[in-house]
Amino acid sequence: MPESSPETHIIDYRAAEHLLAARNPRGAVKLLDSVIAAHPENTAARLLRARAFFASAQLRSAELEFQLVLEREPDNAFAHFALARTYERALRADRAKRHFRLAAALDPKPEYLAAAQFDADE
Repeated sequence: MPESSPETHIIDYRAAEHLLAARNPRGAVKLLDSVIAAHPENTAARLLRARAFFASAQLRSAELEFQLVLEREPDNAFAHFALARTYERALRADRAKRHFRLAAALDPKPEYLAAAQFDADE
């Protein structure tokens, strides 16, 4: 097996992006595992792996990965939104609502605002 290098990790990260876009999230996770093992501090790789976990319905893994991203970047609106979608998909609406609202507060994109339902009855 060839030795791992920073260049290999960049190639694996880019390939994982393409696999996720091509609807092969499990393949993306496999590539990202080695990248994250070598660079555990890489938030972008962790966010991509979280998205791949979500896309492959590995909701608990997605939740943990999104939470880790948010520990490092608490102002990451996308990570809040994606974590909320993960909770929603896992039928945990109470937790989803909080993160939808945080996402919308951090970045008032129409999609985030609609999901936050600020004008809905409490």
